[in-house]
Amino acid sequence: MLHLLYILAFTILALIAVSNLIRNLLMFSRDRDKAYSVRSPQNGQGSYSAFAGTSRSVPHPELLDTSGNIIKDPLLVIRSISVEDARQQLDALYDSSPGYKGENQEEI
Repeated sequence: MLHLLYILAFTILALIAVSNLIRNLLMFSRDRDKAYSVRSPQNGQGSYSAFAGTSRSVPHPELLDTSGNIIKDPLLVIRSISVEDARQQLDALYDSSPGYKGENQEEI
């Protein structure tokens, strides 16, 4: 009897979790479709408003360069290197670390 109670409780928890997941996915998809407006001096105090003259979507700050223009270059470029090159770079980092005493020196 106790096993059936556990199965029922975990089934209910799983259904709640899945329903929350679906509801959050729907909510995020609706939020993504909304256009965020920019600060407008025509709006009195300069607050954010959907009715502020020309509203346009605002890109994420990480997608802008220092002058405020949108970056068109890829943000992540992965360069493949060989295992030996990686090992040499790691050895060089280890050898240049402040706590490195060298292979010939004995620890006291």
